[in-house]
Parts: sequence; structure tokens; C-alpha cells
Amino acid sequence: MQTSKSVLMWSLVISALVTMTSVLGLVDQSVYGEETKNWATQARGQDIGNLLAVLVLLASGYGYYRGSHRAALVWIGALLYLVYAFVVYSMAVHFNALFLVYVTILGLSSYAVMFNVNSLRARKEVSPQPAARKVAGYTSIAIGVLFALLWLSELIPATLSGEVPQSVLDAGLWVNPVHVIDLAVVLPAFIIAGRLTLRGKAAGQFFVAPLLVFSVLMGVSIVAAMVLMTVGGFENTLPPLVMVSVVVLASLLAAWRYVRSAAGSFRSSME
Repeated sequence: MQTSKSVLMWSLVISALVTMTSVLGLVDQSVYGEETKNWATQARGQDIGNLLAVLVLLASGYGYYRGSHRAALVWIGALLYLVYAFVVYSMAVHFNALFLVYVTILGLSSYAVMFNVNSLRARKEVSPQPAARKVAGYTSIAIGVLFALLWLSELIPATLSGEVPQSVLDAGLWVNPVHVIDLAVVLPAFIIAGRLTLRGKAAGQFFVAPLLVFSVLMGVSIVAAMVLMTVGGFENTLPPLVMVSVVVLASLLAAWRYVRSAAGSFRSSME
């Protein structure tokens, strides 16, 4: 059964705007002209990840429109990735000609999630296989713990010594918004969703799949950034490249098994 055509509209409009900002970010040197080389390179890696997210959003949006609950979970995950990415663009890139587009994408992606999550949860409860649920739950918790320890291993020594973390200096920022968003919101969400999934709670079982999709897309962006930084002559890029590649593969496997085992379709309340 088809759901509302608004899903297609959300997907098409957001995808068009994201594609525009990403292509311009990759080809127009003036877009990140005020950033440090480090931060500009990371931004271009994010642009590459955004283009992948557009493909995922369009494909899953069409599947969601056609009534696939599996596709709807992937669609929400792609939107969560775009919310995260465009918080960073909107607040940690110097003002440029794309600023209002960044803000528009952030707003549209946020409202697309808000307007669809409740109806999705009400229409169908996910019933994944126990093995897939365990893999997804433990993978989600591991991602949350791993990156929390990674960021804290940099932030706690810097705090105790009274020095600014080197990654913040390299990026030319006051603070790194990635640290803020991850430690305050995203990483606790991974741990909580994973724990609830292992306990068989509905909230965890719904959100763990979108979070794993988010992890895949974010990881691809980081890998792209690390590759660009390696080509650009930056040092010490291999360890994070390898680590994040492993996270991407683990997230992809866990998400694929989980979504594949989840209930396949639902009836639209608007039919």
C-alpha cells in the first residue's frame, strides 16, 4: 500500500538542495575559502558522504512511499544523518552564499523526521529476529562507547591541562561541534537504543535501525575525508581511516541483517 505523496516531496526537495550544496562545495573553492585546510578537507569529505545520502534518501523514500516499512527505517536514518551534517554546516562553516540553503536543509530534514516518526511507530511495530536484534543492539552500544572514549581521550587531558584540543586548533574553531553533538546527543542515543533493543523494548527496536544507517553514512563521510586528507599530505590519517572503515562495515552488516529481518510493510492510515 502506498503512503502519502508528501514522502516523495520531502525526499525530492531535500535531495535537490543537498546535491546543490555538495557539488558546489566540491568544485567551488570559494565555498570553504575562509576555512583552514584541515576543516575544508573534512567538509569536502562530508560533501561526498552527502551525495551518497541523497541516493539512499531517494531510494528509501520511494520504497517508503510504496509501503515498505524497511525502507522507511532507512529513510529516517538518512534524514538523521542530514540533520547532523547540516547542523555542522550551519554553525561551523564561515558565512557564505550557501548559508541559507544549509539552514533550509537542516529545517526540512528535522521536520521530515518529526512529521513521520510518530505515524511510522503507530502503524507497525518492528519484529526483527532475535539474532539480528542482538547484533544490532550490541553494535549500537559499541559504536556509542567507542566514539565516546575516543573524544574523551582527547578532551579530558586538554581540560585538565587547560589547553585547547589539537583537533580544534587544526580546524580553526572555538570548539568542535562534532564533540558537542556526539557527546550530548548522538552517542548516548546509540547506547540507549542498543540497550533498549537488547531488552526488546519498542522504542529501541524502532530507532536502532535508523541509527545504524546514520552510522554507515557518517562513517563513509569520515572515510572520504581521511582519504582526501591523505592525498592532501596530512599525517596520521591511516589509523582513523582503518578504524572508521571497520565501524562502517560493522554498521552496514548489522543494519542490513536487522532491516532484512524486520516486518516488510504497513498500511497507510491515509488510504
